[in-house]
Parts: sequence; C-alpha cells; structure tokens
Amino acid sequence: MIRRIGVAIPIPEPWAAELTSWRAKVGDPQAESVPAHVTLLPPTGLADDGAAAAEAHLEDVAAAHAPFDLHLRGTGTFRPVSDVVFVAVASGIGECEVLEAAVRSGPMHRAAQFPYHPHVTVAQSLPGDALDRAYDGLANFEAMFAVRGFTLFEQRTDGMWRPHRSFTFGD
Repeated sequence: MIRRIGVAIPIPEPWAAELTSWRAKVGDPQAESVPAHVTLLPPTGLADDGAAAAEAHLEDVAAAHAPFDLHLRGTGTFRPVSDVVFVAVASGIGECEVLEAAVRSGPMHRAAQFPYHPHVTVAQSLPGDALDRAYDGLANFEAMFAVRGFTLFEQRTDGMWRPHRSFTFGD
C-alpha cells in the first residue's frame, strides 16, 4: 500500500491559527486540511515496506541538526510562475535549506519541481483577487519562534494532513 506523506516544520500557535484563518478567509479549500508549515519534503508516495527506512533516515537527519530560530515576516508570491501567496521566511533560510537537502536524500530522495524556497503557503490556486487579499492582508504578519525539530505528516483518506511522528533535533 502507498501512503502519502510529507515532512515539514509545523508553525506553532498562536500563529498557526492566524494563518489558517487567513487561508480560509480568502477561500482556499486547503485551509482546514493542510496545517500551517514550512515544507521540507512535499507530498510524496511512500510504500509501507519503505516506512521503517524513511523514519530511520529522518531520525538520523534530526540527530545531526541543532535547533534554530525561524523568523516569518511579510508576504511574497510565486506569481506568475505559480498562483501561490506565502508568508516569507526572513531568517532561518539557510538552516531550512540545509535541513531540506538532508531530508530529501537517501530513501527520501525525490526530484524537485522547483528550486527550494522556504515559505508558508497562505493561498494557492485561487483567483487573482483572492491571492491579492492574502498578500495584502498578511503583509504585516510577523512571528519568531525556535525550531526544535520537524514532523512527518500523513494524508489520511479524508484528505486531512495529520502529524504522524515528530523528530527532535540533537544538540
């Protein structure tokens, strides 16, 4: 059986609720099914017989990395290449890039559709006016928090992405 998984840095409260609320407010149908996060590995098929190796790989990746501070500030967009509006990572970019490369190696290797750019999606595949509302409405958004690990998410049969297992960084 193939499971659909992803690896991400979850956004903590109270900011996660605020970002989810904005996503719902602009009409993004993924608002309630996709928790606010910074992607490290996008949705990927994983066979049941590969799960143990994948989780062991993620344990090794987490053990090899140290906690870091993440600063989210303002908005950005990938338009016109992709109809996405996001909250920007203002600092912690390099740490996210190194972590993403480590996660996306070994048994978790997959080709990237686009160059990696850490961000928090807040509107996707919506009409231009909805994307503009998200872009303008979150222009002054700001959050700072310590990242102490990452989470393996699994998409359930109801379409909801739920945490499957968290991995804590080493010292």
